[in-house]
Amino acid sequence: MSEIILQEPRHFCALGAQQTVIAIERAIPIVHAGPGCSAKLTTAMASSGGNQGSGYAGGDSIPCSNLIEKDVVFGGEKKLRKLIEGTLKVMDGDFFVVLTGCISDIVGDDVGSIVKEFAERGVPIVYAETGGFKGDAYKGHELVLEAIINQYLKPSEEKIKGLVNVFASIPTHDPFWEGDLNEIKELLKSIGFQANILFGHNSGGINAINNIPKAEFNLVVSPWIGLKSAKLLEKKFGTKYLHYPVLPVGGVETSKFLRTVADFAGVDKELVDKIIEEKEEEFYHYLVRSGELLVASRYEVPKKFFIIDDSSYTLGFTKFLVNDLGLLPGHQFITEDVPDQFKDNIIEYFKDFDRGITSDVTFSQDGGVINEKLSKYEINTYPLILGSSWDVDIANEINGLHLSVGLPITDRLILNHTYVGYRGGLNLIEDIYTKLLSLQI
Repeated sequence: MSEIILQEPRHFCALGAQQTVIAIERAIPIVHAGPGCSAKLTTAMASSGGNQGSGYAGGDSIPCSNLIEKDVVFGGEKKLRKLIEGTLKVMDGDFFVVLTGCISDIVGDDVGSIVKEFAERGVPIVYAETGGFKGDAYKGHELVLEAIINQYLKPSEEKIKGLVNVFASIPTHDPFWEGDLNEIKELLKSIGFQANILFGHNSGGINAINNIPKAEFNLVVSPWIGLKSAKLLEKKFGTKYLHYPVLPVGGVETSKFLRTVADFAGVDKELVDKIIEEKEEEFYHYLVRSGELLVASRYEVPKKFFIIDDSSYTLGFTKFLVNDLGLLPGHQFITEDVPDQFKDNIIEYFKDFDRGITSDVTFSQDGGVINEKLSKYEINTYPLILGSSWDVDIANEINGLHLSVGLPITDRLILNHTYVGYRGGLNLIEDIYTKLLSLQI
């Protein structure tokens, strides 16, 4: 990590990529690390991500080499080879990903050569060096995607018309990942595309992986996550990509998203406009119904907001709250370890709102830094705080309305909830103002 966290850590180390592997149907992570690393990550990520559970081949089922002191001295390569052989015998999987921890990365075990032995025997297996010091779980997620692209995928002459590889929400580390990916899938389907999404229920597993080189184009829906993978696929297979940096939440941004994708792919404009008109009609029907509450003088309705979350949600929520609901942005906090080369662009995204509105941005996941800035911020109205379960105390301190939307979330159960699209915007309105109403009882 490039930052020392003094208070309230919000993310997990690169080995958290095991949850990325688990989210691929019938994929098995094989962890080459010390005892406890995988178990602690599973427990922490599942529980603090909205109590998501372990998933297939997750939790205590994850094979691990359990490296100890003697392995630091003599190496753990024999142990890893034996672990992979045992896993292939007893685990029912279609795809295998070896993930390394700090010990094996520091010792320098030749994991690549061992994995190559099994790959040459026809085993669908790759490896990613995900020692915790490499970065957070966002980095680990990218390393797994890179491993699949470089070590497993082969060029294909076949191209499937309308097939789109989607790189967006990160499994488990994004508490709403499955609902969000499903919603993006439905949005793309509405304008004639088949979304190839590697993660979640009924996503295709090994077949979805095999179809990656056959896609018409790649779609990155994030300020930066997935962009490296899209560029790598373009270089390796010549697949063009569209980078849409804003997570589409609500009417304004979702309509813009659909038009941008359709224009990029050459879809008939009149057809797309008709679809958008139908979806907007329904969205604004419900938004108008909420108007009586949103402007009610008997409630202290929030007029200014502060968001403490990763870059994708912080930007997507800010766009929605400004452009759809007319709220004013206070200070926004981006909590993942964003690579330096993307920070300037992200700051510019927060200057691109209707009516010339802009928002200040701080990159930090340190609760001490965030709480200090919030406590000193001049707030003349009842503020909305969209953050994590850590942020309840600072919200109470500044007399704000708090809703948990980013890691860690321990006060909600999240299964298939989404904040993406027209439906997601309505969900966010319901969640915010249900919380407000619950405080009036």
